[in-house]
Amino acid sequence: MKERDIEAYFVKRVKEAGGEQRKFVSPGHKDVADRIVGFLPARVALVELKAPGKRPRAGQLREANKWLRVGVKTWFIDSYLGVDFFIKEMTK
Repeated sequence: MKERDIEAYFVKRVKEAGGEQRKFVSPGHKDVADRIVGFLPARVALVELKAPGKRPRAGQLREANKWLRVGVKTWFIDSYLGVDFFIKEMTK
């Protein structure tokens, strides 16, 4: 399984759960998360999708910590099970 497979599954599951997601690109900033995701009521998260077993890079962890300081969590997801857990947590 590759990262793109998990990303396709993620996009499908977010839509099924009634959420919105967009590919996140931030020119001039390295290591930003892959996706910005929102669910009602006003739940927003950043998501970095990884190939199974692949760990976040140091820059990605630094970027996640910057967002966490302003109250936005970054999720690192590397499996279909991780996607399902994310959806469950975001739609509680």
